[in-house]
Amino acid sequence: MSYRRAIPIFAAVIGIVAVACGSPAAPVPAVDSVSQPGSAPQPTAPAPSSEPTRDIGKALALTPTTPLFVLPTMPPFVTPPLSSDDPAPRFLTFGWARTDFSKHSVPYAEIRSGGPPPDGIPPIDFPVFIDVSDSPPYMADDEPVISLEINGEAKAYPLAILIHHEIVNDELGGIPVTVTYCPLCNTAITFDRRVNGEVFTFGTSGNLRNSDLIMWDRQTQSWWQQITGEAIVGELTGTKLKFMSSPIVSWASFEEAFPEGQVLSRDTGFNRNYDRPSYTGYDSIGSTPFLFSGKIDDRLEAVERVVALSVGDTHVAYPFMFLEANPVINDNVNGKDIVVFRAAGTLSVFRQYEGGKRAVGSTAVYDPVVDGQKLTFAEKGGIVVDEETGSTWNMFGRAVTGPSEGAQLASVVHANHFWFAWAAFHPDTLIRGENGFE
Repeated sequence: MSYRRAIPIFAAVIGIVAVACGSPAAPVPAVDSVSQPGSAPQPTAPAPSSEPTRDIGKALALTPTTPLFVLPTMPPFVTPPLSSDDPAPRFLTFGWARTDFSKHSVPYAEIRSGGPPPDGIPPIDFPVFIDVSDSPPYMADDEPVISLEINGEAKAYPLAILIHHEIVNDELGGIPVTVTYCPLCNTAITFDRRVNGEVFTFGTSGNLRNSDLIMWDRQTQSWWQQITGEAIVGELTGTKLKFMSSPIVSWASFEEAFPEGQVLSRDTGFNRNYDRPSYTGYDSIGSTPFLFSGKIDDRLEAVERVVALSVGDTHVAYPFMFLEANPVINDNVNGKDIVVFRAAGTLSVFRQYEGGKRAVGSTAVYDPVVDGQKLTFAEKGGIVVDEETGSTWNMFGRAVTGPSEGAQLASVVHANHFWFAWAAFHPDTLIRGENGFE
């Protein structure tokens, strides 16, 4: 189910539920996980199904990994804007019995329903992986994947799967993580899912802010903004998750760099066509952002891809179009030296275009200092070389030949975004481009 599902029908069904349960003011059971606050979640493995739920009473007791309703495809629904920062309206609070709506760091007027109910876009809580050495034939060389390496363990999460689920709760290198992808913003971000010493599990709330995914945790039912990693509604408002470096790269580059790694399997427990991505052609230049009502920063096209990062209170974006002509950028952001790598070939996940697939490339950002020596990088004949030692480096920041062979650059946390989404959260962003560095 995507955000293109229609909320009017869902609202009508909810109305029927309210009547069946009593008066409109009567308490409504929460759409909740089987675990209680403070306890480890114990969800049951989901079974593949695309059938609508018939028993409304049972529907309200389903685990978060099971969609409440399967809705027909309808035109996009636009939530009416609220006139002021009033108490949370009922269309936001319905079903969230444990969410503390008295605590919030953003105006409720900025939050809108995307259409699906909580976890109507089902996260993957029981990820199954395949060894790189046994990778399935559908993993084409230019397939885009989220690459994550922690403590020597590496996994790839194909965007063809994430575009249908948006969240994977997993563990890697002994660290519990949540891998997320918001297709409306083209934003892939991974978080350490430990909060105050407790391991959390996350789902999709069905709500959006500035078109960006709002997650929810099953321990406190707080709501979290994906781009910022911050709780914006509920008990944990103001708490921030730790970002983990996880660039989008091509499957071929991941496979070469991590022959002992693993890739997320399509055996997700859900009936989805992973060969058919949602939002076909959404990233075509000139497209209008979906479910976005803010002012678009016109310094770049709304859906132009950028690699963006923050150093302290300084935010910088590098447009993909600029990086295509300048695949290695040595820069200094707020006193911190960085280097940006760009490689060609990685496909857009919104890949069904007139005339075929579209390659958009991939990016990575690193600290250029190795063993106390700052390196200066350049692209020569499609290969990244440092000027100080003449060593060559791959997209994963590892020296593969030369005097520095085996050396590893430290990752700098960054993410790929559509420009409109990043700029909505960071309007003072500096843009690096053809006209020089702002």
